[in-house]
Amino acid sequence: MRQTLFDQARRVVIKVGSAVLTDEAGLNGSIVASIARQVSFLQSTGREVILVSSGAVAAGRQRLGIAKRYHEELKVKQALAATGQGLLMQAYEQAFSGHDQQVAQVLLTHADLSQRNRYLNVRNTILTLFEFGVVPIINENDTVSGEELRFSDNDTLGALITNMIGADMFIILTDVDSLYTANPGADEAARPIYTVAEIDQGIEQMAGHSTSSMGTGGMLAKIKAAKMVAACGGSSFIGPGRNPDILQILFSGEVVGTFFLPAKERITRRKHWIAYVLRPEGSLILDQGAARALMEQGKSLLPSGILAVRGEFEVGAPVECLDQQGRPIASGLSNYSAAEIQKIKGLKSAHIEQVLGHKDSDEVIHRDNLVLRD
Repeated sequence: MRQTLFDQARRVVIKVGSAVLTDEAGLNGSIVASIARQVSFLQSTGREVILVSSGAVAAGRQRLGIAKRYHEELKVKQALAATGQGLLMQAYEQAFSGHDQQVAQVLLTHADLSQRNRYLNVRNTILTLFEFGVVPIINENDTVSGEELRFSDNDTLGALITNMIGADMFIILTDVDSLYTANPGADEAARPIYTVAEIDQGIEQMAGHSTSSMGTGGMLAKIKAAKMVAACGGSSFIGPGRNPDILQILFSGEVVGTFFLPAKERITRRKHWIAYVLRPEGSLILDQGAARALMEQGKSLLPSGILAVRGEFEVGAPVECLDQQGRPIASGLSNYSAAEIQKIKGLKSAHIEQVLGHKDSDEVIHRDNLVLRD
């Protein structure tokens, strides 16, 4: 199955972390050259490739000689990113030009994906670059990204891009060999895991809370990114990015790193956008009957099953559905504002117009706009 998925992958997203790309002297030119050579090779086999690359902040830090601090102001990171992003793209331009491969820079914030029209514009731009034979190089726009605009890490960004464009595979190149059963530095019995059929709580616990030497995302972030990709039917790989031939090795069939199979049950790209891209603006507390109807019967959410409303939001806003114990069970787009739901909660749909003076829908959240949580 593993090799079959590699053979069949026609559209691939490759994420390279700061710990792979940089060293004490700044950007590692040999690694950048290796990545460019391998990506160009994949392009030459008829595949479409996207490169999600970290490294701007680290490159800027080294250029300016700014030591890394545990608590660092956002404006410092933004300045480092502004300095380093040009260095990063210059290095890629030079490396790819040696293989007659054109590249393009795409800088994104979370707002670019959370607004549907901008989300579709980004997707269309990437697909058009594919038509031109160009490799998109994507990074978070750290220069302008405040906390409300940030992705948690480039692993998450890469997974979102993978699902957005319907890529077959997401490859995460990092400074660890694979996922292990335990921390290999502390447990001699720790063993590498080569294939994961399903990402469950046990797999997430194995990831622990380790972080790489220079990046923002640890193994747990990478596992969650792979889980997002699996939900939309894609496969993922986590493995050693400093191996100079890692991509050729992978596609030739050698078993290295950890490979994650697609999920058996998959969601559509629109539902992925609702579940993983949008951030809830409020929440609805449901009674047991409504929670059961959503989780077990695939029903829409009606006002009669709503016990309480939290937050202020308008029509069309993303909201979270919680059970009576406060556990999240679903996410969806609301057909009514928070103020309107306050008035109709607990009522039958037939009474909506009588209370509000209008009725846009029988459902507060239609099942087509609702995604169950794990």
